[in-house]
Amino acid sequence: MIKPKVYVLDTGTMQMDKGFMVAMHNPASINNQNPPAEFVEFPVYAVLIDHPEGKILFDTGCNPEGMGDDGRWPEGVQELFPYQASEECYLINRLAQLNVRPEDIKYVVASHLHLDHAGCLELFKNATVIVHDTELSNTMKTYAINKDMGAYVWADIDQWIKTGVNWKTIMPHEDELELAEGIKILNFGPGHAWGMLGLHIELPGEGGIILASDAVYSAENYGPPVKIPGIIYDSVGFLNAVERIKKYAERTNSQVWFGHDSKQFREFIKSTEGFYE
Repeated sequence: MIKPKVYVLDTGTMQMDKGFMVAMHNPASINNQNPPAEFVEFPVYAVLIDHPEGKILFDTGCNPEGMGDDGRWPEGVQELFPYQASEECYLINRLAQLNVRPEDIKYVVASHLHLDHAGCLELFKNATVIVHDTELSNTMKTYAINKDMGAYVWADIDQWIKTGVNWKTIMPHEDELELAEGIKILNFGPGHAWGMLGLHIELPGEGGIILASDAVYSAENYGPPVKIPGIIYDSVGFLNAVERIKKYAERTNSQVWFGHDSKQFREFIKSTEGFYE
């Protein structure tokens, strides 16, 4: 039996209005006509799978050069979604703590291409970067037309092109694909973004884990009842993805790891403490 190890890489935190995470979470009413907004902090993380068939990285967090006067992120993005991380949290340093170099990674699975999930793709020059075809197509089209890209960062994408990222795309009709023994790519389709991917990991000891990324931000979004996030491309697609994840989790007896759930993240074994196997 294969025995992969799964490491949770803490790559810092971000903040934003909670309305982006859970739409209409605190609506106005006749008795409370101006409810206060809530600025919340949430984790940003990546997952390393040390697999006998090759090392797999799920998501890459934010680029350390995003913030600041000369940062990659536009000023408006920095104000809405500030990123905080110590140097030890930078993805390349988290990997180095495990004696892993970027060139050691065989596959990078990009759940989607937002700034907090694909910010460090340029580091992985030897890897095959796997992404949803619709996500890549629309991201590159927007890059070509407009530098104001919202949650997609023009300067990040510019570096992917200059680096020559080795892309492999998952087509909309490709539902579930085996990446390595015990590791499956799950195609969630449109929802939070143009095209979302997840992973299902089967571990001998821990059992099944679904890496949902922002297909489900948090337990509050997962429900019941399911709550749509404020940042969304396709609300019906989001609901379909959550329903699919629920059924898949039940069928495979798997836990679901959400994209940005602070409570769940606190309970994870971090890479500095150990691993899942």
